[in-house]
Amino acid sequence: MAAFNVTASDPTTFILTGIPGLQAAHIWISIPFSTFYVISLMGNFTLLFVVGREQTLHKPMYLLLCMLALTDIATPTVVVPKALCIFWFNLNGISMAGCLAQMLFLNTGSVMHSATLVIMAFDRYVAICNPLRYATILSNARIAKLGIVSLIKSVLFILPVPLLMSQQPFCANRVIPDTQCEYIAVEKIACGDITVPRTYGLVVMFVVFGFDLTLIALSYGLIIRAVLRMSSKKCHQKALNTCTAHVCVILMYYTPFLISSLTYLFGKGIAPYVHIILAYLYLLIPPMLNPIIYGVKTKELSDKLGKCICRR
Repeated sequence: MAAFNVTASDPTTFILTGIPGLQAAHIWISIPFSTFYVISLMGNFTLLFVVGREQTLHKPMYLLLCMLALTDIATPTVVVPKALCIFWFNLNGISMAGCLAQMLFLNTGSVMHSATLVIMAFDRYVAICNPLRYATILSNARIAKLGIVSLIKSVLFILPVPLLMSQQPFCANRVIPDTQCEYIAVEKIACGDITVPRTYGLVVMFVVFGFDLTLIALSYGLIIRAVLRMSSKKCHQKALNTCTAHVCVILMYYTPFLISSLTYLFGKGIAPYVHIILAYLYLLIPPMLNPIIYGVKTKELSDKLGKCICRR
């Protein structure tokens, strides 16, 4: 296979080495990476197609699923194609502008994904605790407005990160031991004082995700309290069934995210390839499984999907 290495002497280019210590296995590693990515694209585009085609699914809950599907398409697309180019063709050069853009879109997607999960938790809270007011509290127009506000908030929170990094002088050896321009990996090759960008990045991570997790926990705390007050076991079961898929999605997203973040921050003795593989589990597994979980656990969606397949 021909090599297309870019030398680190080019001052406008960063070099992404791939997965340190596992370069010899890049071809084999690319198989699950590409498989998970293709499955996630197929699943999420199918969900968008079914919801868009079926008028009866034009409801707040399914609009939220579409928002989640869009972030599940966009976020891995920012990094996986570049990683596959490194694995397959050794195309490891990336411009500084491309690197900072990747950093912006990747982190914006992550914050937007988290914000969508918060709105979905609020949706479940209203559906269970205030079902009679559901249609007035959460209309399609209001969901769209919440989505736009969440996107603007995500961009505003993340935009200073690449802007601060763009002001940094970088060392002559611009080699990033990763397959993507991950923020912490990029700041390690900066030669200037990184106190401000590092502090801002950590504050954003803990404030945004900590606040989102708090709101989700509060919503589900109120849901559990409401469920326990229900006298009918049938009502108990119905209420819990409506939340099962969302709880699975939350756990799938935040668990690998927290593990990946903590190992980056505190796991100094852990091999670099462990950090990278954990990061890709966080980027690839939730987008791949989310449409499957909602397709299986949401009867109305699965029925409409079955009808679309039968029409074909």
